[in-house]
Amino acid sequence: MFTSVSRRSIVGIVAASAALALAGCSGGAGLPGDLPGAGADAASAAVLKDAPVASAAQILPGSTMEAIKNRGKLIVATALDAPLVSQQDPLNPENVTGMDAELAKLLATYILGEPKVQWVPSSAETREAMLANGTVDVVMSTYTITTKRAEQISFAGPYFTSGLAVAVKADNTTIGGIDDLAGKNVIVQTGSPGVTQMPEKQPSATLVPFATTPQGVQALVQGRGDAYVQDYVLLSSQAANNKDIKIVGLPFTEEPYGIGIKHDNTQFKDFINTWLKAVQDGGQWNQVWESTLGTVTDSDAPKPPAIGSVPGS
Repeated sequence: MFTSVSRRSIVGIVAASAALALAGCSGGAGLPGDLPGAGADAASAAVLKDAPVASAAQILPGSTMEAIKNRGKLIVATALDAPLVSQQDPLNPENVTGMDAELAKLLATYILGEPKVQWVPSSAETREAMLANGTVDVVMSTYTITTKRAEQISFAGPYFTSGLAVAVKADNTTIGGIDDLAGKNVIVQTGSPGVTQMPEKQPSATLVPFATTPQGVQALVQGRGDAYVQDYVLLSSQAANNKDIKIVGLPFTEEPYGIGIKHDNTQFKDFINTWLKAVQDGGQWNQVWESTLGTVTDSDAPKPPAIGSVPGS
């Protein structure tokens, strides 16, 4: 879990990342089409160089893994607008970078032997439906594991732990964290943990819902709410590119991220958990962290949460 973030570092690193992208050093998958392959940036290429690949025996006949392998690409739902997590390059839509995106490329490599991914944009309202109707194979999008969601889909992982935090306008000097939100108008993202957690933490606050994280940030800047409660990682990535907002206080919840798959697909879930353990043991997980979210903190790479350690996983 994050413990500190340097705003100066965030801005610098994101700017550097953008420069790399503009230089055409990155690669990834297309939207909505296919990716040309492994044309990744230097950091991504280094991670993928020694990425584990499943044995033929692990691609079971009739399984989801076999269907993906026969198709020749992994279809992944993600946000595409979250710097350092899953951000699409506007000048090269085939290029998606960030922690979730890099892990998705590693999973594709494990199944296919190469990082061929088709990205599909998702929101909190569409993720479960995409999995249920088979539009995508997995959702990798700062997807918090909850027992309620686990009634509709299944989660592999968890693979990372974040938490809800508070963002305010940069010139706000009266709100320093969750304790100061009593009676305030608080922006939340529809379908996010903030919707359920805020009434528990501050019952007198009025929720102001918006569909996406960028919309919530825009509303905050426009003064349509006193604060924005959202996942710490998502707020950090937004603050990195927006000098009009800042994060106050530390995360006040623990949010375990999982990989969403179709409900009760135990075979695929076990396969992904095996892959996740392989990239943790092989050092690729740490490499991904260090080249994405780890660039905005002075902390060492956190220890990944134990697979299957939270309710719903």
